[in-house]
Parts: sequence; structure tokens; C-alpha cells
Amino acid sequence: MVKDLFERIQNNKGPLGKWASQAEGYFVFPKLEGELGPRMQFQGKNILNWSLNDYLGLANHPEVRKADTEAAAQYGAAYPMGARMMSGHTSAHEQLENELAAFVMKESAYLLNFGYQGIMSCIDALVTKNDIIVYDVDAHACIIDGVRLHMGKRFTYRHNDLESMEKNLQRATKMAMETGGGILFITEGVFGMRGQQGKLKEIVAMKEKYNFRLLVDDAHGFGTLGKTGAGAGEEQGCQDGIDVYFSTFAKSMASIGAFLAADKDIIDYLKYNLRSQMFAKSLPMIQTIGALKRLELLRNHPELKDKLWENVNALQSGLRDRNFNIGDTNTCVTPVYLEGSVPEAMVMVNDLRENYGIFLSIVIYPVIPKGIILLRMIPTTSHTLSDIDETLTAFEAIREKLENGTYKKIANATKVDLDA
Repeated sequence: MVKDLFERIQNNKGPLGKWASQAEGYFVFPKLEGELGPRMQFQGKNILNWSLNDYLGLANHPEVRKADTEAAAQYGAAYPMGARMMSGHTSAHEQLENELAAFVMKESAYLLNFGYQGIMSCIDALVTKNDIIVYDVDAHACIIDGVRLHMGKRFTYRHNDLESMEKNLQRATKMAMETGGGILFITEGVFGMRGQQGKLKEIVAMKEKYNFRLLVDDAHGFGTLGKTGAGAGEEQGCQDGIDVYFSTFAKSMASIGAFLAADKDIIDYLKYNLRSQMFAKSLPMIQTIGALKRLELLRNHPELKDKLWENVNALQSGLRDRNFNIGDTNTCVTPVYLEGSVPEAMVMVNDLRENYGIFLSIVIYPVIPKGIILLRMIPTTSHTLSDIDETLTAFEAIREKLENGTYKKIANATKVDLDA
């Protein structure tokens, strides 16, 4: 008997979906309202927001808003129509690609409509079934999904573990010699959950011993790291060793879209083989012209990044001084690790939002191990030192409640229906 396809779906909503009745609208799919920035509205209350990836505060920069508005008035939301290869190609797209390539110190670049689909498609285009992929076990979901498209062998290495990297490069080398293929090594410039930089310099050095090509997802590093803001490769002095550089516009550029940068022959190949772009509508002119303005500001106003790092350092040093565990982040991403159950985490976040007016991202099991609560904050140029002081005071208060059992008592009394 053939089962109804939907029977499994109706009976099992998945590890996160099973919490929808308790969490949706508050802990997941919350509605933040008002102008994007550190101060917004959530369920009718003013909140201090640490959950936006608008690192450089460009989302509401007056020059950006002006450029977006003028592009919308001139071109509307539809222009250009069609895929780049067919009828969606413009001089503005070319200009943005040339400027992006120069900024990240690569020969050529290619625009992507969306980061997630773009890097998935990039991975698919770069490898055949004879090639081997080696990637970090903590890689972003877009990388994992891209690897899933691969019909050949793949190996994961322990997160940022050089010994594990080399062991798996050895395995990949042996396998590639049997299949007659090559090796694609994938890592991130910045791991967005923990805030660690990928060990790009050490990985590039391994090229002296192993024959592989390196793809780096630098979504959180672009605009925030390096002397000019060109990312983690510039920060670590190894940009030349990155064979294919990827970043999205959804972080420092505060927009939609993404790009790949590499040697011209590789970009030329991807232009004609990247299925997510060949068969999809071109990036609209609003986003293309808007990205040109954002890149101009990123290049010409280093004070934006300087202010970002002033805030990052103030927040992270303040947390360390108060003995909070923020792991070994060496980027703007600021994780705070606490010990507690899922029900305690829900009560704590509710307390933060309702009584302290602070909104941030919470990460719990099954994304991280049971017994750990990760509160992730994204400092931006737009935050103030007063915002940071307010947050540090609130964190001391919620830690005390967590440790003295207040949140556990509330969870038990209200029968929070979540797996502990």
C-alpha cells in the first residue's frame, strides 16, 4: 500500500516545527515593526534590537535611502525583465561586478540574485561526480544544501580543526586519485553562530602540500573585517589564496543579492553554468543601483567600520569583564553561552523582551546541544554605548535569575510544553 505523502508531514512537524504552537509569533516568526535600527517595536513595546545584520548601519543611511528611492522611481520593481543571459543584462550590473571584483582584489565577479541559492548553485557548478568536497561540519545551511546536490564523495572535518582538515584532505586526495577528479575545499570567513573566523591562512598554506581549490563564504566578514573591509581573507593576509570568494548583500550591504569573485576564466565558466542564475530573473535595478551606492559608502567611509568595532569591543569586553562566556569569537558576532533547559530559555527570553525591552536571537536544542542556551547579538554601527550599558545590566539580572532557579520555577508553574 502506498502511503499518503503528507501523512509523515502531518504527524511530524520536524525538530523546530513541533514547537510552533508555543513559539510562533513570539520566539519564531516575530514581527518587528518601525524603522530598521537598534530601536524598534515588538508587540506594541519599544525594544533594543540586537538581531539585525545591518553591521554598518546602511539600511537607513540617507544616501542609501535616496539611491533606492530614485532607482525605484526611474525603473520600478520589474526592470530588467528576464535572466541575465537572455534579456536581463545592463551596464549597471557590469559596473557593480567590476567594482566588487576590484574591492575584494579578484579579477572578476558575478552577481547573484540571492546568496542562499547562489552558493548552492556555485557548489553544484564547480564539481562533477568525480570530484571530492571537503567542508567544515559547522558550515552554514546553504553550503550543506549545496553539498547535498553533489553526486560524488564528500568529507566533513571537525570545526576549524587543522588536524581534522589535513586528515580529510588526505582521504580526499586518495579518493580523487581513484576517480580522476579534483578537490573543492569549502569553509566560511566568519561562522555566523559562534563568531569565529575560518582558519583561512592555515588552509591556504595547506595548498603547498595538497592540490585543492578553496571556496570561502564570507557573508559576515565582507564589510566588517580587513583594513579596507574586504573581508576575512584580507584580515588574515591570504586573499590571493581564496580561489572563489562569495558574499551576500544581506549583511553589511543591507540589501538583497550576492556575488562571487574569482579569476576571470572561473567567473566566465560560472556565468554559463550557474543554473540558479541562468534560469532566474536578473537582480532588479533597485537592488543593483542600491548596491553601487552601498559599496561606495563602504569604500569611502572607513569611520562606519571604525564605529562598528568600537561598539563590538565595548560589548564583548563588557561581557568578558562580567564573566560571561562568549566563546572565542574574534569577529562582530557576539554569542553568549549560558546553561539551562529549553523551557528556562523561553522564560528568560520572554523576561528580556517584556521586562528589559531587549530583543535578540536565541539558539537552543536541537541546533546546539541540550543544556546550552546561546544568546546571539549582532552589534552594529548604529548602536550606542548607552545601548551596550543597558544590555550588560540586563544580562547580569537574567543570569542571576537563571542561576537561582527563578526561570525554572516559572517554567514549571506555567507548564511550558517544550522538550527540556
